[in-house]
Amino acid sequence: MPGHTERDFEGAIEYGLISSGGFRKGRPADFDASTALFPEEVVEFIRNSQPVRWAELEAMLKDRTSATVLDSLAKELASKGTLGVLRYGFKCYGKTLRLAYFRPNSGMNPEAQERFAANRFAITRQVEFVSDLLKNPDGSKRKCIIDVVLSLNGLPVATAELKNPLTGQRAEDACKQYTRDRDGRDLLFHFKERSLVHFAVDPDEVWMTTQLKGEETSFLPFNRGYGFGAGNPPVENNWKTHYLWDEVLQADSLLDILQRFMHLEVTERTVETPTGLKTVRKETMIFPRYHQLDAVRKLVSHAGANGSGRNYLIQHSAGSGKSNTIAWLAHRLASLHDAKDNKVFHSVIVITDRRVLDQQLQDTIYQFEHKTGVVEKIDENTQQLVKALSNGTPIIISTVQKFPFINQAIRTLGAKGEDVKIATRDRRFAVIVDEAHGSQSGETVAALKGVLNKDGIADAIAAQAGDEEDDDLSEEVKANIRRQMLQRAKQSNLSFFAFTATPKFKTITVFDEPGPTGTAPFHEYSMRQAIEEGFILDVLQNYVTYKRFFGLVKKIEDDPEVPRKKAAKALGQFLELHPVNIEQVVTVIIEHFRLRVVQELGGRAKAMVVTESRLSAVKYKKAFDRYIREKGYQGIRALVAFSGTVEDPDDPDSAFTEVGMNDGLSEKELPKRFASEEYRVLIVADKYQTGFDQPLLQTMYVVKRLAGVQAVQTLSRLNRTAPGKTKTFVLDFRNEEEDILKAFKPYYEATPVGESVDPQKLNQLQYKLLQPAIFTPDDVNEFAAVWFKRKRDPSGQDHRKMNSVLDHCVARFKVADEVRKEEFRGLLITFCNLYAFLSQVMPYFDDGLERLYAFLRNLASKLPPAGDGSRFTLDDEIALKFFRLQQMTAAAIDLSSGEVDPLKGPTDVGTAGEKDIIVPLSTLVGKLNERFGTDFTEADELFFDQVRATAELNENVVAAAHANSFENFSAFFSRVLEDLFIERMEGNEEIFNKVMSDTQFRDIARAHLAHEVYTRIKQSRDAN
Repeated sequence: MPGHTERDFEGAIEYGLISSGGFRKGRPADFDASTALFPEEVVEFIRNSQPVRWAELEAMLKDRTSATVLDSLAKELASKGTLGVLRYGFKCYGKTLRLAYFRPNSGMNPEAQERFAANRFAITRQVEFVSDLLKNPDGSKRKCIIDVVLSLNGLPVATAELKNPLTGQRAEDACKQYTRDRDGRDLLFHFKERSLVHFAVDPDEVWMTTQLKGEETSFLPFNRGYGFGAGNPPVENNWKTHYLWDEVLQADSLLDILQRFMHLEVTERTVETPTGLKTVRKETMIFPRYHQLDAVRKLVSHAGANGSGRNYLIQHSAGSGKSNTIAWLAHRLASLHDAKDNKVFHSVIVITDRRVLDQQLQDTIYQFEHKTGVVEKIDENTQQLVKALSNGTPIIISTVQKFPFINQAIRTLGAKGEDVKIATRDRRFAVIVDEAHGSQSGETVAALKGVLNKDGIADAIAAQAGDEEDDDLSEEVKANIRRQMLQRAKQSNLSFFAFTATPKFKTITVFDEPGPTGTAPFHEYSMRQAIEEGFILDVLQNYVTYKRFFGLVKKIEDDPEVPRKKAAKALGQFLELHPVNIEQVVTVIIEHFRLRVVQELGGRAKAMVVTESRLSAVKYKKAFDRYIREKGYQGIRALVAFSGTVEDPDDPDSAFTEVGMNDGLSEKELPKRFASEEYRVLIVADKYQTGFDQPLLQTMYVVKRLAGVQAVQTLSRLNRTAPGKTKTFVLDFRNEEEDILKAFKPYYEATPVGESVDPQKLNQLQYKLLQPAIFTPDDVNEFAAVWFKRKRDPSGQDHRKMNSVLDHCVARFKVADEVRKEEFRGLLITFCNLYAFLSQVMPYFDDGLERLYAFLRNLASKLPPAGDGSRFTLDDEIALKFFRLQQMTAAAIDLSSGEVDPLKGPTDVGTAGEKDIIVPLSTLVGKLNERFGTDFTEADELFFDQVRATAELNENVVAAAHANSFENFSAFFSRVLEDLFIERMEGNEEIFNKVMSDTQFRDIARAHLAHEVYTRIKQSRDAN
């Protein structure tokens, strides 16, 4: 029947591009296989669009003009590539000829508009050529027929192979056709030199590639996404993939992609070879994925139509290609004009902490502009930032932390004789935030807003002068209070474009420009779609949880009363840092790595151990090194990452640093060395859990409580793809499956948001804070009168006055009872957090709340720490009686199951600390044992007690304990332990057989007993 063949599908695409897409119909016979050009189209375009240059060449070359021009073009295509020739032209006999004219940024130049209109796009069906490389079974050269070739002014820029499911073939078959029946060495497919992108298309899906490499060709999905997943949605009376020809490949759209999106990405990495280190260079032609193209165009269109003063949230998952999206957006915004041909933004500022993005932005935009000075990276000091803002640099890359020091930098430059000023009147800025909730918080962003809208804020203050309530504050102080409030609010000359995969409630509320759903985010690319499209891995597919069974016992006769919450936390820390726990976890980690991980990714797979604290990281590193040394294992070296210096209470006079524990390796060198084959495991404490991109990281061992965004960001270190990486492993020793599912669920598809926060709650908090009489309104005003002065008294009087006010309040706090103290502290923290958030979105200003906020922030820093300021411990009161680690689950955590809880706003009124209940220590120990100690018998406990007692009476064991460190003693104890077990075999056959037959169980028992025996012998000697 008619209308159901591949040829009909092909004809429909041709009709769409010709009737409304700005294309003309090309003739297959016009294609010249020897040059892979449409030569008549090339000549006609140059002759008509550049008649003067053509005439000059014709005067020199006569009847050889066309052939010479085509020859020069072919040579420059081989050196500069298609993109280079389209953007910057080529030379023939000293004359620069253009092969494309792009749309000008503004409509103020009629000649530029005419040249743009001269472009000639053509769609040519069934293009034939004989391959120089592909052979038929009889050895003859094979004829290739390409379904569709799209050309611009005679130069092929795209090809497409079409398939029709109704006749039994799909886009997947088109991909196979490209990999098996097309050769990238044939000129039409030459990488960079002719067609830049190749599409595999059927009515349901589109796939693309920019380089044909046989079976190694990598095709990427080019689909819109459906229901937060992969694929395309059904369309009323149209094909699912109609967007390709009705939208993306329209002449204006394709020209825009060639001008502003496509670029050559060059990466270099150092690899180890038998002859030494070698630098491997990789070139990738980047064509935007659909969601990237869609996001940039919608953002640019909205900003062009609505101007500045908007806050956009772009919620793009890991694997979305965020760096390229930011580069494209920055470039477009820097040259954006509105309908009246006015610049929308005078400068674009990219806020990021990623060095990789710095260089990528510069390299990408240089390909578009081919000139320096468009992008400036602020990598020196704040003075460099001041100069870039003063000079109106189009794109500035900086960290947000530099902005609070702008005024100081201006004064420093002035002292050097450089009169630099930052003018913001009638100037507008676009601020692109690389990670929204990482860079968009606190007073630093208020400082950024204050710098970029300095003049606008000054005008607003002047206009509102006299509107404040009558009080004793000076006009200068009132103006500065108003300045602080205005700096936090939305700025009419600033638009923020915030990117994040895991927005918090505050992020979604602040970046509130509505998207297709009528609420933020403005644009979304979900985690589910990224996983289904293969750009990231599902890190929850192989998730193993372990449970600890343990028993605690009091070491003292007394049964002291202890605060329940503090004591429970102390018991948890005691268990977490106990050598038996660490030894057992390390045993599981290393043996799992050896058996399940070490051969993954061709023997290059790496793992991360996520620990609870810096001290925990130190202890795990020591235990890790000791275990592999005792076992004689090779090729499993570990690095550790933590900040500062750590003292280990169990190792007197110790001082551990990251550099010291990594054999002198500097912090800056660590990521590079971890990427080498020398190190396979990285043990971390609050480092490298966000923003760390190591594709070979395949397994994570979690010995830390994780929740919410932190859980998602930490586990997502595993999701990067790499050749041969098809799965990840997570071994979790601390969290339940349900907790991890709850953390990931809001970010898998759409992120629901709970009810908005009522600003009236600030007034309720203010009233409650005044009740304990720790401070008065007069204290607040007295402090504000000094804090908000424009200039400080150089004699120190101001500093003295502020401290005096705060000290009186602290004195009142100290004499209050404990319940009132903790209630006040909780209310204070709640008010500060809530005001810092709501002051960005409130539709009104309240000077009194601003004064209170400044006062409370400073008072908080002077209040004594909660409790008595010391760490609550029970190390001397309890002992670990028995301990065992058991695998509980090994399965995928299904993100498609269950309901998703909406994100909640800042905590409500009355979040003061709950009073801690005093309980007997024995009660708390008993409850913990009841919950976690169900799998050991009294006989098991007795057997180990007997072995321990026997060991303590053994003269050789006692002598070894007295003469050695614990590490050396542990090695000695391992050698005599079997004899000690045998001595107690009679009557304990069941537990004895388990110890002797289960290597892992025996190692755990050895570690436990070694620590107990060593500690008790040492304590006995000290007591004597």
